[in-house]
Amino acid sequence: MPATTVLPPVAPVLAKAGTQIRLTDVVKDYGLAVPAVDGVSLTIEPGEFMTLLGPSGSGKTTTLNLIAGFETLTSGHISFNGDDVSTLPPHKRNLGMLFQNYALFPHMTVAQNVAYPLRERKVPKPEIARRVAEVLELVQLTGRDDNVPAQLSGGQQQRVALARAIVFGPKALLLDEPLGALDRNLRGALQAEIQRIHREVGSTFVFVTHDQEEAMSLSDRIALFNNGKIEQVGSPETLYKAPETLFTARFLGDSNVFELAQAPGSTVVWADRSWSVEPRTVSDRARAGSQAALVVRPEDVHIAVSADAVPAGVSAVPATVTDVQYLGSYRTVVLAYAGGVVGRARVDASETQLAVGEQVTAWWRVERQRVVSR
Repeated sequence: MPATTVLPPVAPVLAKAGTQIRLTDVVKDYGLAVPAVDGVSLTIEPGEFMTLLGPSGSGKTTTLNLIAGFETLTSGHISFNGDDVSTLPPHKRNLGMLFQNYALFPHMTVAQNVAYPLRERKVPKPEIARRVAEVLELVQLTGRDDNVPAQLSGGQQQRVALARAIVFGPKALLLDEPLGALDRNLRGALQAEIQRIHREVGSTFVFVTHDQEEAMSLSDRIALFNNGKIEQVGSPETLYKAPETLFTARFLGDSNVFELAQAPGSTVVWADRSWSVEPRTVSDRARAGSQAALVVRPEDVHIAVSADAVPAGVSAVPATVTDVQYLGSYRTVVLAYAGGVVGRARVDASETQLAVGEQVTAWWRVERQRVVSR
């Protein structure tokens, strides 16, 4: 009877420890008016889910391509776990990539598509079979091995692409707007899957999107890009509740914005109003600059139908109701302030007393406002 070959245990799909990715003074200049990426420094910690967020043309995708090696640096450095990879070609960086277009081979089965990176690396066939089975279970496609892409839904095809991107144990996974082609419901389901897989494999994920809600729901931290630079880096909660700049406040959610006449002190002035401020609600960049704005999130704005109903010690301003929008679980009240400033308040869905054209007082607690640079 022949001896049984004992094969090594299946390696983790991705390295559990993750990879630190560090960008230092990274520049990519195409010779246009401003560089596409302009002096970006960012450290992505091992095992972190970092999202590069920003509008089109802000530099986030170019930054991802620089990490991947698809673009060459004009200047600066990129390192993985302290090793400089700035001049390494893409195939030597050992990174997984997931794109918006699935880029599956239409003539190959699911198993063959997933196995492709392993065959290119000359992995033995028994090891390929084990790894493919493991990763298809991870993305919940067990039993679809023999299907071709045309037999799968868009969401299933994206799962196959995700499996192929991680099957060879890359140092990190780079995701370039991978859910952009999916409808809203399917995107939500795939977001949950990506989040689950990130938790299970514990590796470094770098995710690019222009969708604020997607970034907020998935990320450990967000790097918000603006005109080739990083505007602010922090947790989703930090960027939403404690924005440093008006750009950050406006990009992540709605805000009532009052552009101030002077730099903030113990009070701020807007139009004919003077409001008290607490030092902890003033951003560092607003404190250091000369131009500032006071922002308040709609959920923090209360509406009083008479001035007598406004509590003491709060910030308040007269407003006119210009619209009331029913949105299921709440209503949004659109407010016109002095000087053509438009704001919003979020009220309970059961609130039906406010009428278009009504004169009201908008108020909020001092600790719920934020003074930012502009």
